[in-house]
Amino acid sequence: MEFQAGDMVFLKLQPYRQTSLALRRNLKLSSKFYGPYKVIAKVGQVAYKLELPPTPKPQTGDDGQFLVALVAILQRQMVKKENAVAVKVLVQWSNLAPEDATWEDYADLKAKFPHFDP
Repeated sequence: MEFQAGDMVFLKLQPYRQTSLALRRNLKLSSKFYGPYKVIAKVGQVAYKLELPPTPKPQTGDDGQFLVALVAILQRQMVKKENAVAVKVLVQWSNLAPEDATWEDYADLKAKFPHFDP
């Protein structure tokens, strides 16, 4: 498939490279295509220059992995874990839509984000 300048295309990202605590759990369900974005020019046999927003919705680091930060804890619940009580929290992540909030173990979250104080 070839595209011309002015065509609108979707950008495919590789969710299996995600490394955050929240994104690792549901890779099958995470988005793989983002956009649409406008093609500016063809730069190779199968490479195109796209008009991207100044700050992309899924921000990535230099290694191509997604950057997320803990924004807020939306809910808490007590759960049974190995004959003990554990706390699960519903976490809102930066760079993700509100419907992508995930339930996380509070102890794991504190270990990964020690400076976050809910």
